[in-house]
Amino acid sequence: MSAHPQTRRRELLLAGSWLALGAPAVQAQVFDHEHAAWTRLLGRHVKLINEGRASQVDYRGFARERTALKSYLDRLSEVAPAQYAAWNKAQQFAFLANAYNAFTIEKVLMRYPNLKSIRDFGTVFGNPWKDRFFMLLGQPQHLDGIEHETMRAPGVFDDPRVHVAVNCASVGCPMLPDRALVAESLDAQLDDLLLRFMSDRSRNRHEPAQRHVALSRIFDWYGKDFTQGHRGFHSVADVAARYADRLADAPADRAALRARSVPVVFLEYDWTLNDLR
Repeated sequence: MSAHPQTRRRELLLAGSWLALGAPAVQAQVFDHEHAAWTRLLGRHVKLINEGRASQVDYRGFARERTALKSYLDRLSEVAPAQYAAWNKAQQFAFLANAYNAFTIEKVLMRYPNLKSIRDFGTVFGNPWKDRFFMLLGQPQHLDGIEHETMRAPGVFDDPRVHVAVNCASVGCPMLPDRALVAESLDAQLDDLLLRFMSDRSRNRHEPAQRHVALSRIFDWYGKDFTQGHRGFHSVADVAARYADRLADAPADRAALRARSVPVVFLEYDWTLNDLR
């Protein structure tokens, strides 16, 4: 027997009210786009060196705060694909870059202090970049999946500054910053990281005696990313030209870099762990 129309209407109204009140309990957890927990950890365990152009990581300190690190990693892993898809590009970029860096720290801690390089995990079995050792956006993920399959994928961000945003836990890598990347200031942060990297003469420098500019091997491995016109770069020489004042001291050498008339060579990459120890 069907309910009286008025009774049925009252039941529907009550059900609607219950759903409205209960909705917050089933919605995706609000994500902190300030990445405050990660900034706190970085501020305590990343030391800037070389006048702020590089950094070293206190892995012992991170190990002491492994619980706090894992709590942040859990928050990253809880983000659903639909939630991520609703974010703007800057929020997505910051999320992925911070995830890459935080999970890299976690990977190092799996064997720390018994390693001198992240490559000690192996390049075939146990490969630190291809090992799916964490969950992200609803699936088992690896570091290469974040960087190469997502952040560098054509049409996703098209931003060569990804190479200063993610850190491979090595001395040769651009510095790990002492605060999280955040969407609201992402452009400024990425520009600052690239400036610091190009200002670090141990990684990028003009060598007048050899009559060439010696750049990080990153520009050799991923030179294509700097030839697509993104951020105004059409070649690796364009990068050297833009940062001529940081790479060279003599006015004539700087002018030659801006004229793109200086041959480019690439430095050997230092895979030593970027350890404060």
